[in-house]
Amino acid sequence: MELGRLEYLQALVTEFQVTDSTGNKCRCSLALCASSVSSLTRPFSIAEAKEQVLANLANFAYDPSNYEYLRQLQVLDLFLDMLTEDNDTLVEFAMGGLCNLCLDKTNKEYILEANGVEPIINCLSSSNEETVVSAVTTLMFLTTPRSHVQTTALPVVECMLRFSLSANTRLSNLASIFLQDYCSPPQVEEARNLSKHTAVGIPLPKD
Repeated sequence: MELGRLEYLQALVTEFQVTDSTGNKCRCSLALCASSVSSLTRPFSIAEAKEQVLANLANFAYDPSNYEYLRQLQVLDLFLDMLTEDNDTLVEFAMGGLCNLCLDKTNKEYILEANGVEPIINCLSSSNEETVVSAVTTLMFLTTPRSHVQTTALPVVECMLRFSLSANTRLSNLASIFLQDYCSPPQVEEARNLSKHTAVGIPLPKD
């Protein structure tokens, strides 16, 4: 796909936009590149078509050679926009795509400048485990001396304290790393003291 990489990604973005605006069912030939052969025999609903395309874009975000193209096609903005969707699957794929992209310094700066931290923090309240894990990991990657105040705000630290007590080992381990490596002892202590006086908190994701 090397020679046609940009064109292929452009086709995926265009397909997502067309699917989003037409309100029609489609077969989504490009989006099906990672799907089973049997699924080729039936049309996709609007939601399924969007999910398939977004899943493919998130997968391409794994590869650093795609970063420049994805920025050029404004896929980072697309992922950020999808974080506020009611469709949990779209949010999961968008959050996963951002998690893949933010290891890159340029992408990280773009997300921070686009005020992307707040919608990512909001994803901590998702009932979808994959979304929450991606959100926690992304907050780690986005933490810089400049963004530290926002990525480790008190509600976030409170949330990580709750996650660290989860029976979900994957989530509890990740939250413990966040608290140890990205939060100061005074931050953790303040959040712990505040948690003792309130029953309100971000709900744990479903196992």
